[in-house]
Amino acid sequence: MTFTYDPHPGLAMIRNWIESLKEKSGRTLEEWVALVKKNGPSGTTQRREWLKREHGLGANSAWWIVDAVEGTGDEIGDVDEYLRRAPESVAAMFAGPKAALLPAYERLYTLARTLDVKISPGKTIVPIYRTHVVAQIKPSTRTRIDFGLALKDTPAKGRLIDTGGLAKKDRITHRIEVTSPSDVDGFVEKWFRRAYELDA
Repeated sequence: MTFTYDPHPGLAMIRNWIESLKEKSGRTLEEWVALVKKNGPSGTTQRREWLKREHGLGANSAWWIVDAVEGTGDEIGDVDEYLRRAPESVAAMFAGPKAALLPAYERLYTLARTLDVKISPGKTIVPIYRTHVVAQIKPSTRTRIDFGLALKDTPAKGRLIDTGGLAKKDRITHRIEVTSPSDVDGFVEKWFRRAYELDA
């Protein structure tokens, strides 16, 4: 099966920031990087504070500039690089002892694609977005995927397990344990659609 993935929503935000940075701050990203390397302090925290204090930059701008300086801004705003790496991230998640979970992942992926969503893998989870994250696929153990859902204050019942996320102000508030493709059934579809509807 061929999987296709979507740019992480954060990438578009960073790309827009990069494109408007000169107009808003007087310097391009490359010019800010050069300035920090030449005149800025050493140390990640010190650099960020320096950019905020001495140059009046906001927290996000200071964070992203220092990430670019230090090479820790993973594909900073680079949609093509993200899309190239996304399948590799998923392959790594389901490699080795977790390889047996791949058919169940395929069923969850296929279910997600029945709705208008974006699927944007990270390194350890595969978030599914409408406007916000509505679900996530996480291979939690060698034998189980936790299919997390953003269901707000929905009472947990049956296979729908409360994660404690609501109390922690997490988007993901519930999960359904999936151990095989047959677990991706009408129950899973019903609650996935409900999470999607709640993000309208």
